Amino acid sequence: MSRRLSILAAVILLLFVVVAAQSANLQFFRAKALDESPQNPRVSQASSNAPRGKIFAADGTVLAESIPTGAGGNVYRRVYPLGALTAGLVGFSSPIYGTWALEAEYNSYLSSHAQPPQSLAQVLAPTSAADNVTLTIQPALQRIAQRALAGRDGAAVVLDPQNGNILAMYSNPTYNPIPLTSSIYTVAKAAWTKDNTKDAEGFPPLGLVATQQTFPPGSTFKIVTTSAVVVSKPQLLLKHYRSAVTINLPNTDKTFSNYAKGRCGGTIAEMLPPSCDTGFALVGLDVGGTDLSLAADSFGYDEVPPIDLPGAVASNFPPASFFTFNLPGVAYSAIGQQDVRTTALQNALVAAAVGDHGVMMTPHLLNYVTGPDGTIVKRYKPTVWKTPLTSAQAGQIVPLMVNVALFGTAQGVFPAADNVAAKTGTAQVGNSVQNTDDWMVAFAPASDPTIAVAVVLPFQVTSATGATVAGPVMRCLVEGALAIQSGQPFTMTGSTCP
Repeated sequence: MSRRLSILAAVILLLFVVVAAQSANLQFFRAKALDESPQNPRVSQASSNAPRGKIFAADGTVLAESIPTGAGGNVYRRVYPLGALTAGLVGFSSPIYGTWALEAEYNSYLSSHAQPPQSLAQVLAPTSAADNVTLTIQPALQRIAQRALAGRDGAAVVLDPQNGNILAMYSNPTYNPIPLTSSIYTVAKAAWTKDNTKDAEGFPPLGLVATQQTFPPGSTFKIVTTSAVVVSKPQLLLKHYRSAVTINLPNTDKTFSNYAKGRCGGTIAEMLPPSCDTGFALVGLDVGGTDLSLAADSFGYDEVPPIDLPGAVASNFPPASFFTFNLPGVAYSAIGQQDVRTTALQNALVAAAVGDHGVMMTPHLLNYVTGPDGTIVKRYKPTVWKTPLTSAQAGQIVPLMVNVALFGTAQGVFPAADNVAAKTGTAQVGNSVQNTDDWMVAFAPASDPTIAVAVVLPFQVTSATGATVAGPVMRCLVEGALAIQSGQPFTMTGSTCP
């Protein structure tokens, strides 16, 4: 009997310890997270009973604000004047589903909170209010991307290489945030279900293609391969690779051919403009899997970009060990195929780093936060994320990308006056219908870029290329961004944009 009592006492003591530990965990370690969680009923109720702060675009356009509802005027609902145009970035604040995207990222500022006292009276009786958030986004560029994509699934990212400002980031599919802000459960749930349902290409509207979907970069990855040469084996810049339609790959009976069975070869400077696949496959074999992997990682592959937007994913390049007994994999990876995958954001950052003298700035959407009285509460300070190249090394790659736009695969896409450096990409997807993922990355003006852009349209027909599909979208974004930065009007009614 005494043994049973001892066991029972031990079990009761253990349960007491578990309860005490969980209580301590909730009270001290998880209290802040639970207090701020959008699933906390007190938080969702507070978001309805007090107005949230406004979200502004860089030009002052209101992207999100709270408006009173009902006769009493003490219940608020979030509205989004630009709707689906900026929904992927701004997100929503829902009394049922909480906060999403930037509404979640900057919830501590946007929700009503205690303000610093400005007088003795406010010390004794603290006031609560919300701050306002201003972004780096240019709505005009968002509209250009929206119209140029013309309802096709894909993404476009425009950023400033010198400070990491995201000037535009638009993705299809997108969604209307308004139904999600409804306090009527059936309305919000129907929208939630619809916006979480994948479309024909497998993308849910609530998932931002630009930061959450990866695709094989195809020949745009040749920028990274060229960087690996410049950094690790610069002697290869002078090597002449034989002209060929098809080459044999080592350790296999498989062959490797150029797109459309074209013949090409020469030095790297001669092969990048026409995007010679056989030549760059051989370059990759000469560089080796280890240095290719190091180059990719130096540009941010295999890391989640530190953007102030929830849900971003890492791009992928295989580790050096993957290539130990897989030399054909080195050849395919050097041209952005095999297991190489990237987001539109990552590819824009690659172009930006080359254009900005080898420096990759941290991408961000926040410009500044202001208090209720208009004073600056927080201002974003640009920071460096990666430095994959020295200025001299980047300077060796820039003219090669300029030649891509002048007489290579992007010839005729841009007016010569825009001084664009670019790279196209047409990645073979290898699905049952052999689609292609079509890319273009660019920066301008090439001598001192103020914009870097990436455009991707996945699952295009086999006859499509990066130049023919992504090129027109890229042209509109480059011309529009340069016009906006110079203070000139830009419309899409001309012959150069759809």
